[in-house]
Amino acid sequence: MSALRERERARRSLRVGPPWQAQFVLLSMIWGGSFLSIKVLDRRWAPVDVALGRCALGAVTLLAVLAWRRERLPRGMNVWGHLAVLGVLWNVIPFTLFAYGETKISSVLAGLWNATTPLMTLLAVLIAFPEENPTRERMAGLGIGFAGVVLVLGPWRGIGGGALVGQLACLLAAACYGVVIPYTRRYLGDRPESGLALSAGQLLCATLQLALLAPLARTPTLGLSAGGWAGLLALGVLSTGVGFVLLYAIIRAAGVTTASTVPYLIPLFSTALGVLVLGEGLQANEPLGAAVVLLGIAVAQGRVRLRR
Repeated sequence: MSALRERERARRSLRVGPPWQAQFVLLSMIWGGSFLSIKVLDRRWAPVDVALGRCALGAVTLLAVLAWRRERLPRGMNVWGHLAVLGVLWNVIPFTLFAYGETKISSVLAGLWNATTPLMTLLAVLIAFPEENPTRERMAGLGIGFAGVVLVLGPWRGIGGGALVGQLACLLAAACYGVVIPYTRRYLGDRPESGLALSAGQLLCATLQLALLAPLARTPTLGLSAGGWAGLLALGVLSTGVGFVLLYAIIRAAGVTTASTVPYLIPLFSTALGVLVLGEGLQANEPLGAAVVLLGIAVAQGRVRLRR
């Protein structure tokens, strides 16, 4: 009964605030801006340090939210074991890979690769849950989406070297994000704790894991300029902390299906910030490929119907 009361109190607390549409746009802006922050931090920090700072500040933010809402962290070795796995899949690997990828490619391109997350999620769901029906729309959407991936890569331009490595790193990061939803659905879908409590535990696990890895890849100096500290706070507190709060508020107000469309808007903000703030270039095939990827996702999710 106490768990039920805590969940009801959490639902009531999230009903207070701006409408979910405003939260939707705000979350897209925050997550789109994360690629700018990563680019700024990459100038002085190793990728693993960027991921560590992000997770640590995100964990502190969520713990403060839980304390304010009087919620507890999950209990039990079994749930913490799954949270440790999620920490690797959702935070340690993708956060480090995106930070590494942005040392080779622009923040604009990294944001475009993030848009493939729903495509990777669909592929992971079809593999993890054979009972899911691989409909004509889903298979066509996957085909269109991966054609978009090829367009973003632009192999006809003779891509190679560090740029290719950076793009593949970001693609692998998005693939890790895609595995998260089916894993959570299978192993944590029936947990009594709120999503924020589980996310706080997951970020704590990721922080510990990265703290063990960071000394192996740390740069000689960890000093930051004022802009670097602003980027770190935006990446950790806003993107990784407040971002989870907004995500679960949208899920409760509008449903998982609506929340899953946030990646559609993220490339708009990440591209605008990369071009306007950092002065990064943009090849014509890159936004075109991202648009094809999003079209494939829309087809796979049944948002766009194909004629027979």
